[in-house]
Amino acid sequence: MKPMREFFYSMWQIVEIVIIAAATVFLIRAFIVQPFLVSGSSMFSTYVDGDYVLVDELTYKFKEPSRGDVIVFRYPLKPSVFYIKRVMGLPSDHVVVKGGQVYINDKQVEETYLDKGITSNGDLDIVVKPGELYAFGDNRPHSYDSRFFGPVPFDNLIGLVNLRLLPVERAEIIRRPIYN
Repeated sequence: MKPMREFFYSMWQIVEIVIIAAATVFLIRAFIVQPFLVSGSSMFSTYVDGDYVLVDELTYKFKEPSRGDVIVFRYPLKPSVFYIKRVMGLPSDHVVVKGGQVYINDKQVEETYLDKGITSNGDLDIVVKPGELYAFGDNRPHSYDSRFFGPVPFDNLIGLVNLRLLPVERAEIIRRPIYN
């Protein structure tokens, strides 16, 4: 009878480990970090179709977004759709797009992460309201973003993109750009 008891005890230990591991993965994914697969070309060449990134869901529970952060959010006009864009305008910022350039609070933004020759099409002149931000894609001519659909409410934020995992040759920790 002793070998049978040891077998069941060993099986119970395995089941316990699986339950604990599954619960841990669920909690981490639900509240801390979430994988996201980039689809489309709006962030090209910073992120390309098929890049696999991790989205930090915890940071914005303690602090507001910063200009230059790459974020994932629910599209304001259809919340079941997720977008990845770069934060440009923060609450109370005066955001102007004219002549292919972006100006924040009357200063032209130097965007070193944009590919050579990329300019910001469209005309925009707004002051960002509290609890909202403006987010643009890095591939401005091919990005449907706040220049067209308007502000992103903070409530729509999923989180901050901190890490690109795949493809392996492009894996990196994501750093926010420093603006002039």
